[in-house]
Amino acid sequence: MKPSIQVMNVEQGRPVKMWTQGVPVEDEAKRQLENTAKMPFIFKHIAVMPDVHLGKGSTIGSVIPTVGAIIPAAVGVDIGCGMIAAKTSLHACDLPDNLSALRDAIERAVPHGRVVNRAKRDKGAWGDVPEVVNRAWLQLDPDFKQIIDKYPKLKNTNNRVHLGTLGTGNHFIEVCLDENQAVWFMLHSGSRGIGNAIGNLFIELAKKDMQRHFINLPHQDLAYLVEGSEHYNDYVFAVDWAQRYARLNRETMMNNVIAAARSVISKPFTLEMEAVNCHHNYVQKEQHFGQEVLVTRKGAVSAQAGELGIIPGSMGARSFIVRGKGNQEAFCSCSHGAGRTMSRTEAKRRFSIEDQIKATEGVECRKDSDVIDEIPMAYKDIDAVMAAQSELVEIVHTLKQVVCVKG
Repeated sequence: MKPSIQVMNVEQGRPVKMWTQGVPVEDEAKRQLENTAKMPFIFKHIAVMPDVHLGKGSTIGSVIPTVGAIIPAAVGVDIGCGMIAAKTSLHACDLPDNLSALRDAIERAVPHGRVVNRAKRDKGAWGDVPEVVNRAWLQLDPDFKQIIDKYPKLKNTNNRVHLGTLGTGNHFIEVCLDENQAVWFMLHSGSRGIGNAIGNLFIELAKKDMQRHFINLPHQDLAYLVEGSEHYNDYVFAVDWAQRYARLNRETMMNNVIAAARSVISKPFTLEMEAVNCHHNYVQKEQHFGQEVLVTRKGAVSAQAGELGIIPGSMGARSFIVRGKGNQEAFCSCSHGAGRTMSRTEAKRRFSIEDQIKATEGVECRKDSDVIDEIPMAYKDIDAVMAAQSELVEIVHTLKQVVCVKG
């Protein structure tokens, strides 16, 4: 039996349509969705994916269509964050028996993590930027100069030195096996330090615009930019640039991961299909219900009919390559993952290193106290999440990681 859409009607607002049957939804997330649905420029309704949970600025797992305005905090500060996955000609039997060398090679090839002490070089950034990264940066540099000419504070950010780097938190690089034991490389990252700086800059500008025009909001994170205004036009240009940065960041990392794997795996291999590269924190113009609208996907993936996407689980759970069904009511979207069931602080309070070791058995990965917040039990059941969105996507491949690199 197909899951039904659960509709939350909002007084003095648009409806909220939720694909959440069989998965938990926090009351705080529902209240956050209600606040967003009250904004006067929401188009038709808000669509909510089964990985929905409370987020900063806007609810993660929500699809927010707007006309005439954009909410920078809904897009967030990890602009263009998303996934890339590539299938290879390798099979499980071609991998070395001890996968630690493969993990080490990937960790050497891709800067990851972060050093908070500014007196030391950040291990998550390039020291000497490789020539391959410099060449990639040339695609972004002209428009970046245009952005910093108007907003010079963005110049002294981690921009070029973060291109081709992973980051921290829930960002990862994985070596996976699919249902036929074929080897895949998959990773999750976004626009890094420069995307964060752009997001925060325009969130503050939107808040100042609200104060200047004496506009009252259900929550200050819903501060918006009006279409045609100076800040709106600048934001659209900057956010498009950050989304291109994020896509190129993933491509650059993937190339370096494949090169690292070739240095360890003795059998020559090729890529069997074009890499799937998709955002899940972004905004773009789309046609829906006969009208051009701005669609903000905050932790959601485009799932147009026939379009391939990636829905990862946690560092101990399965992930999925999916094909979109083009569900119009969902604005042709699907979830971006399993979705958290608890905060990082709560996960660290509740679980131990022993729990992490058990939950990631069979996966070559870090198993220390700094990654307990990413323990699989801090996330929703990925199988329940997939069942709730069977009207949105079909599963093409099921992946299970054997190596996982975390920041």
